[in-house]
Amino acid sequence: MSAPARRAVSQRLPDFPWDGLVEHAERARSHPDGIVDLSIGTPVDPTPEVAQAALAAAADAPGYPTTIGIPAVRQAAIDWLARNHGVTGLGLDGVLPVVGSKELIAALPLHLGIGPGDLVVLPEVAYPTYEVGAALAGAESLATDSLTALGPRVPALLFLNSPSNPTGRVLPTAHLRKVVEWCRERGVLLVSDECYIENSWEGPVTSVLHPDVSGGSHEGILAIHSLSKRSNLAGYRCAFVAGDPAVVGELLAVRKNLGLIMPLPQQHAMIAALGDDAHALEQHSRYAARRARLRAALERAGFRVDHSEASLYLWSTRGEDSWDTVAWLAERGILVAPGAFYGAAGRQHVRVAFTATDERIDAAVARLA
Repeated sequence: MSAPARRAVSQRLPDFPWDGLVEHAERARSHPDGIVDLSIGTPVDPTPEVAQAALAAAADAPGYPTTIGIPAVRQAAIDWLARNHGVTGLGLDGVLPVVGSKELIAALPLHLGIGPGDLVVLPEVAYPTYEVGAALAGAESLATDSLTALGPRVPALLFLNSPSNPTGRVLPTAHLRKVVEWCRERGVLLVSDECYIENSWEGPVTSVLHPDVSGGSHEGILAIHSLSKRSNLAGYRCAFVAGDPAVVGELLAVRKNLGLIMPLPQQHAMIAALGDDAHALEQHSRYAARRARLRAALERAGFRVDHSEASLYLWSTRGEDSWDTVAWLAERGILVAPGAFYGAAGRQHVRVAFTATDERIDAAVARLA
């Protein structure tokens, strides 16, 4: 008797959205002056020297590191959150370094035992990885920004993303506090993806771990942070999760059995980067200038930019289907991401990254004119 056929794991997952951009990318590359790729928010500026030096100095690393990370890397995260974001009461047992925030988000439901019969709530317009993580674990997902839309259902996990990818929207402190209270009343784990917290352009961004939101307790809440955007460390895969020590401890117990470990040289690079604000301020200024030029060019070309008060994107619309806008821009050698990638509510917007070089941003500005 033959063994029963198994369903491939990939069949549980949504289609990889970027595959749908191939034709438009080819069209944009055919432009006489080449493509201006604003579809992915990947850093292009140099990795800060302070991080490069720390990585090089720690390059002799023959032994196995531990999943929990050295105390100094966890303390660096605590100190950065306190210094720059007003987070108090966080101990070494409430921080865990991870190999990139996307890997953590995708695996989080599975690692916390969420599965069939459980509900994962994600933002109405959202980075696809939240849905992927739920699907990988066999859980149901629902994209909504309204807690009342859940009715009597109680989710196992609720994701927030502020500042948002793709919209750049920032959730007010009072709203965050209400969501924390709602989740605690129902025993729902709240996970806030805050990877763009230092890419703010129109006012401060509050962490879910801030005492004005958390009430001074981190029970039932986690925050996810990344150095990819702040410090141009996307290639280093440096991120961490912080919050409720009991949940962090459970993640640690699972992840150490799986051998999920941040390499020791990267831990030292992360310590150096978190301890140095000067390079982050310099990068912030670069992005602010690129954002201003690109936004003005989009608006002159007839686009409306919504939200976008933070993150590295301009959430832009011409009042038409997002794929039509993608095609219009590709004709001009500019590649962007259709809002349809991020849910039905984004189908009339495109996400325009301003992470390209100054020369490519200037090229986009000229083409939009």
